[in-house]
Amino acid sequence: MNRRVLAWMVGATLAAFSVGCRGGASVSTKTTVPQSAKPVVLEATREELLDKFNQIAQGVKTVNATVELKPTAGSRYSGVIEEYHEVKAFLLAARPAEIRVIGQAPVVGTTVFDMTSDGETFHVWVPSKNKFLVGQVAAERASSKPIENLRPQHLLDALLWPEIRKEETVLFEEFNDETARYYVLTVLRGGYQTEILRKVWFDRTDLQVSRLQGYGPKGVLLSDVHYADWQPLVADQEPGIARPAGVTVFPRAIRIDRPHDDYQLGLQIIKVVLNTDIPADRFKLEQPPGVELVTVGDAAEDKQR
Repeated sequence: MNRRVLAWMVGATLAAFSVGCRGGASVSTKTTVPQSAKPVVLEATREELLDKFNQIAQGVKTVNATVELKPTAGSRYSGVIEEYHEVKAFLLAARPAEIRVIGQAPVVGTTVFDMTSDGETFHVWVPSKNKFLVGQVAAERASSKPIENLRPQHLLDALLWPEIRKEETVLFEEFNDETARYYVLTVLRGGYQTEILRKVWFDRTDLQVSRLQGYGPKGVLLSDVHYADWQPLVADQEPGIARPAGVTVFPRAIRIDRPHDDYQLGLQIIKVVLNTDIPADRFKLEQPPGVELVTVGDAAEDKQR
């Protein structure tokens, strides 16, 4: 290219930028965010977050709640809950591992399912299918039949957290993205090879738990539970029942994601009362007469069905 032509092109480009700047058409803009609109970012130490988590883990002994359940499309619950789109449920949970959930169809109030678990064995009655399911909690083999993947224990794990013990190794870090900032506690399991056991996420706008992730061997993500809409307990706590020590709020929106069980389930808590005495017989569920018994996880039973 002729040097004279090249010099003319460079000069013209610089002149265009100069005119643009004088004319007010700047290449970049600067926006000032009002102080009131800036996100709140709270500070906390590792020890403060551990104490905050364990106050809830130790303080919540029982849960008596009315909830709405809503599965995500493609959920393993789709054959039971999704046909109603949303199910109202009555939920009872007690440490160490007792839970009962009774789901009812909207408007008509008929029972969609009734399920219990004691930490070892679970029972699920589905009247519309005329089936009574029994299986071991530890059996995680997914079935092609959606109703056989109901696990009440998954709801229990989302509501009654295990405490982080002093002897456990816990890592502390910050995590930031475009929408929020978090603190993350990573609890490790020891043994032959150190692995991640769980992660606890705290939203730095209020330092409430926003996410719990549970891991199995070899780093497999078993559960990913999100928490939101933390509200005071005062409105729901019944007269004469002492509020759990150190527990003043409870999440009203919970989303359970079980990637290897192929389902997501949303819980909207309408009412919750903590630490009431729940009689042991409230967690008992017997097989109704004339209902088919299904043993979940039994290979021989699977071949017959």
